[in-house]
Amino acid sequence: MISFTKTRCFAAVASCLILPSVSAFAPFFSRGSTTSNTALNMKTIAVIGASGLTSQECIYQALENGDKVVGLTRNPANVVIPKGSGGDKAGQPLKNDKLTLIGGDVTKKEDVEKVFKTGSKIDGVVIALGGKTSDVGDTMLRVGTANVIAAMKEHDCKRLAVVTSIGTGDSENQAPFFFKILMWTAMKKIFEDKNAQERVVQAEGNNLEWCLVRPGGLTVDPPTGVINVIQGEAGSIARADVATFCLEAVTDPNFKYLRQAPCISSVGGTSWTKDRSAKARGQEDAKTTA
Repeated sequence: MISFTKTRCFAAVASCLILPSVSAFAPFFSRGSTTSNTALNMKTIAVIGASGLTSQECIYQALENGDKVVGLTRNPANVVIPKGSGGDKAGQPLKNDKLTLIGGDVTKKEDVEKVFKTGSKIDGVVIALGGKTSDVGDTMLRVGTANVIAAMKEHDCKRLAVVTSIGTGDSENQAPFFFKILMWTAMKKIFEDKNAQERVVQAEGNNLEWCLVRPGGLTVDPPTGVINVIQGEAGSIARADVATFCLEAVTDPNFKYLRQAPCISSVGGTSWTKDRSAKARGQEDAKTTA
């Protein structure tokens, strides 16, 4: 197990939580101090699926880092400050002079093109798409990702992070048994699309510097700063930590996991099961139904 620690904000926490037997690789952060981002290292990052919970974390953290963000979503009004990183401001509309939100459908090439025609050259792209197949269709992930990759090539954008899931591709055995049952039954269609999405990146992402990010069980907890790249069974991880990893994947010139598909988790994976509660989806007030 390899430990990825966000030294700019969480070094103290990470140093307490990483076990002595876990080897830590060199910190990835090479973009300057935590207090400011100069014009020399400021990036413009595109976030595809901007109203999703992980995407909102990517947007919020990128803006806090001083970067510009262009977000694509079917529902721009749903983009709010995330619970994990947003603290007391969580749930408020996410507005910033450096944020451009575009209403559109990732499966439509003309909508994806708008992301790359805002006047700012896109330096990196994070794809964090989601939704029920009954709402978005059986092929949204693969079609949308192919559209983004085509636009990236046309506009000479190299860096790409794609959030998929533990259990995709060759990580099937890293998913806990209970989650495997869901993958084979209730979540079969979405995992067929996730696997196809990964194949699109691997097949069509030639000349791109991509990373397929496979997180364990997602929560909306505050960031821990502890991100373990694991070989065994996955545990849980805050969406805020996933966002941190994705942003480094598209901004750090020395990012270690380019053209790889790391599984990431903040805790060990023994007995982990997918948390499908309202709280994990950021809907603490939602009533459960029988």
